[in-house]
Amino acid sequence: MRKNILIIGGTRFFGKHLVRRLLAQGHRVTIATRGQTPDDFGNTVQRLQVNRRDEAAMHAVFAHTSYDLVYDQMCYSPLDAAIALDVFAGKAGRYLMSSTIETYRHLVGTIQRPLSEDDLDLGQVSIDWHYPWRDPALADASYAAGKLQAEAVLLQDGRLPFASLRIAHVLAAQDDFTGRLASYVRTVQQGLPSHHLAGVGRTSFLNVEAVVDAMLWAGQADFLGPLNLACAGSLSAPLHARIAQLLGKPALLQASFDAETANSPFDYSHDYVMDTTRAHSLGHTFPAIDSWLDKLILDLHAHLQATDAEAACLS
Repeated sequence: MRKNILIIGGTRFFGKHLVRRLLAQGHRVTIATRGQTPDDFGNTVQRLQVNRRDEAAMHAVFAHTSYDLVYDQMCYSPLDAAIALDVFAGKAGRYLMSSTIETYRHLVGTIQRPLSEDDLDLGQVSIDWHYPWRDPALADASYAAGKLQAEAVLLQDGRLPFASLRIAHVLAAQDDFTGRLASYVRTVQQGLPSHHLAGVGRTSFLNVEAVVDAMLWAGQADFLGPLNLACAGSLSAPLHARIAQLLGKPALLQASFDAETANSPFDYSHDYVMDTTRAHSLGHTFPAIDSWLDKLILDLHAHLQATDAEAACLS
């Protein structure tokens, strides 16, 4: 069934792919952004320019509109969640917030099994309205707590039919603004050692196609509350060794007990893996990491080589 869908964000990383897939399915898609990132959607989408952190502007832009489904990819704090509640209550058939595996970060090492949605009781999460959530200097430090408290505000209020998608670490060959997988490949290409924590904890991942598949499925489903999204299987910091084998390079792994010297981006002293039993019980299955990881690494390797060659020609 054709839906009227709003995406807050949608112009970078996997958000762009979500927009394209929704359009291919025949939905009417509106994207709301600050207008700072260009897109190539042409006239296939409706565009609204607004700062989602400006409550007055959000009310003005969405005063006379309603949507079957809202994907909010830019909800980073309880303040953002409070604006969403006031703006979309009664105007959204369903509200899907993009959340993150990082909501579980404070539990790593305390629970010796894959982390499930029930390990976080959103009804008991305290909301810190006085923390400087909008301070850019604190964006990284407050990311996990901001996402968790945003989820809690939405659930505790109850005015929106809300679900949060706790997305595992997303790996991509291009357009990944985090650059984490690229840093592994670069380290191998340059013959540099990978310094990783001695604990070698494993963690959960998704590729872009898998996360978009899950988001599309979630948009058609009717579950509420949090949901873990992660591919089958997990990987540890010695991902470096797998890349080295694929590229025919030596795997220069060096264990460290000092977090300050570790240069392995996905580096955890204990397992940091999400349990996807709930998603499976609701009818969604995820591909295995091994079904896509090697091709992704080789594609990224080729992309980085092509980028280096182009830069050399221009220098």
